[in-house]
Amino acid sequence: MSDISSRGETDSSSAPVHISSLLSDRLAAVRSGVAAAAAEAGRDVADITTIVVTKFHPASLVRELHALGVRDFGENRHQEASEKAQELSDLDLTWHFVGQIQGKKIRQVAQYADVLHALDRIRLVEALNEQPRTLDCFVQINLTENDERGGVQPDGLLALAESVLAHPSLNLRGVMAVAPLDEEPRRAFARLRGYSDALQQLAPHATDISAGMTQDYAEAIAEGATHLRIGTAITGKRPD
Repeated sequence: MSDISSRGETDSSSAPVHISSLLSDRLAAVRSGVAAAAAEAGRDVADITTIVVTKFHPASLVRELHALGVRDFGENRHQEASEKAQELSDLDLTWHFVGQIQGKKIRQVAQYADVLHALDRIRLVEALNEQPRTLDCFVQINLTENDERGGVQPDGLLALAESVLAHPSLNLRGVMAVAPLDEEPRRAFARLRGYSDALQQLAPHATDISAGMTQDYAEAIAEGATHLRIGTAITGKRPD
């Protein structure tokens, strides 16, 4: 399932794509790091999907990554994501919307996104009534006590999950979270793994965990993350 495996490396758009050696090297380094972390955790790297977060980067970078075999891309700004999805519609990509979603925008996001990673309130689920496409989704959990941070508080997880499960166009994949800045990531992700176990009592199929970014993906893998959201380690610094 890993999107940065060698599959599809020769399957790109018909037009030649110039690939930066720096980009290729960064991608190779992350591949190696993910494989090493998976081996350390006794896990199969094929069970881990790396989503390359390309916010603020041009569509041309996505084409380069596609030529290198990447198929899963993440965005967190609706306008930018929508434009990229349209411009790159000739490629076989899976778009993950990984940011907070405004209720008034969710129907628009659902037109191009294949996976929603930040469902955190029932109001968003209700806004997707009569959604024509089936969308995969994760319920985002707030790992802090600050209600202004994205995510549902843990005590609201199951109620939100029940709402998702009742929606005919949503496929609940599991839980998602961002590690708090003031907590050791491994400890935070261990708690997330516990919430994942609790969710599976309600939805046995919802086994996926979306967690881990550039600075803490190894810790996330150690605690069972199946979907990593990695940006700058692969894309480099955003353009000025």
